[in-house]
Amino acid sequence: MIKRLLYSKLEELMPDFPAIGILGSRQVGKTTLAQSLADHFSGVSIYLDLESPSDRAKLVEAEQYFDLNAGKLIILDEIQRMPDLFPLLLGLIDRRRKQGLRSCQFLILGSASLELIRQSSESLAGRIAYEELSGFTILEVGDQENSLEKLWLRGGFPDAFLAVSDKASMTWRQNFITTYLERDIPQIAQFVPSNRLRRLWTMLAHEQGQLINFSKFGASLDLSSPTVKSYVEMLEDLLLIRSIRPLMSNVGKRLVKSTKVYIRDSGLIHTLLQITTLDNLLAHPVAGFSWEGMVIEQLLSVLPKNADFGFYRTSA
Repeated sequence: MIKRLLYSKLEELMPDFPAIGILGSRQVGKTTLAQSLADHFSGVSIYLDLESPSDRAKLVEAEQYFDLNAGKLIILDEIQRMPDLFPLLLGLIDRRRKQGLRSCQFLILGSASLELIRQSSESLAGRIAYEELSGFTILEVGDQENSLEKLWLRGGFPDAFLAVSDKASMTWRQNFITTYLERDIPQIAQFVPSNRLRRLWTMLAHEQGQLINFSKFGASLDLSSPTVKSYVEMLEDLLLIRSIRPLMSNVGKRLVKSTKVYIRDSGLIHTLLQITTLDNLLAHPVAGFSWEGMVIEQLLSVLPKNADFGFYRTSA
């Protein structure tokens, strides 16, 4: 068990917020983190996976179910599957507040960022604290042998990083990408063809850290520029890629105003480009941009939540 840096921050939040949201892409360790928190704080918790039909069936009469389990910490995983729970949680939290209960009652886990925040911010404002869980960082795995090279090659997903070999890690990441394309994304956007999305994802890997040109991508994919942009935004909402916008300043030079796009996990870049070993990576043209993206993710993982960031580049 590798202790996550976010654990200490969540420990501080739990006595003061009745609901805590942990956001992160699938398989990044949200459930493991939530269950370790629950064991530490209450010892009595209930875990509900809202993608499981049997767990969703328990919430047909959700208010009655929550009242029946009052005093237990309830973990709601993949909350974006049941957004209608948010108004109900509001009423429960406010009623329990009047009874003097202010500590954490619900841990809400989600793998879609902007949509989840939009749904809950309307009803749980002031009652929920959000934190984002990324993949492993060098501060979490730095005491292991060759940890930096391993983190760069395999990426930060726990199952990929901790695999018994580079080959096993690659197999896990290939299956992760396929599952996202064939099962997870169609649940969110049924109109997105998986073969085109895979090609787009691979093109983004080739263009890691570059200024994105939606028109160029659209011409290659036989899609309109707005459609490509919507696909990229969807991958960003799923916390799989990161768009970095330019910092603007009143200077006497023409500044670049296009956005840079990075696939957030270096291991996924290498999987999409079929890079299997560190030697192959060091010889590949994407090596520098892959390293740059990993460094950016390490920096952002320790910045304050409200910190602003961007890139600065002139037209020359």
